[in-house]
Amino acid sequence: MPRPMLRTPQKTETESHSLLSATQNREQQNQKQQIDKMKLDRLLRKTRSKEYMDAIHRLDAGGHVHNQNKVNSIIDAIKREFPEVEVSGILLGYVAICYLGAPYEVHTLDFNGGIIEHYKSGTSLPGGLEKARGIAMRGGYDFIEVYVDCCRAVSSNGAVSVISC
Repeated sequence: MPRPMLRTPQKTETESHSLLSATQNREQQNQKQQIDKMKLDRLLRKTRSKEYMDAIHRLDAGGHVHNQNKVNSIIDAIKREFPEVEVSGILLGYVAICYLGAPYEVHTLDFNGGIIEHYKSGTSLPGGLEKARGIAMRGGYDFIEVYVDCCRAVSSNGAVSVISC
């Protein structure tokens, strides 16, 4: 009698149970991640506080570029606005129209690097911030928060609009 070339492995009851358990654990983790994402989205949609708005508006003052203590105070205000979230992994930075005058067009705060920079017209923005430049230049918003997966445009009253980028 010929021997079969391929053998179908027989799973024991224990192996079947552990596979089922691993599958259920993955499903539970996926559901938890979806719930966490929904909570995060809800938190990041809330109206921004006056303290937060004032801190972000100080970006256009111009003197912060050379004063790291003032940059750090702005970053601290951002962290106080979202105490329940670790934004450093998801928030790339901020983009807004620059009112310093020609030749400057927009200014940014690179959240991870803690760097404020004013950009001239035609100079591309680093670190994924370029996707918010057009939104900022159109006007209607005080500033744009740039996240890994979207942009959040913030109006002068603190209201937030989510924009896919």
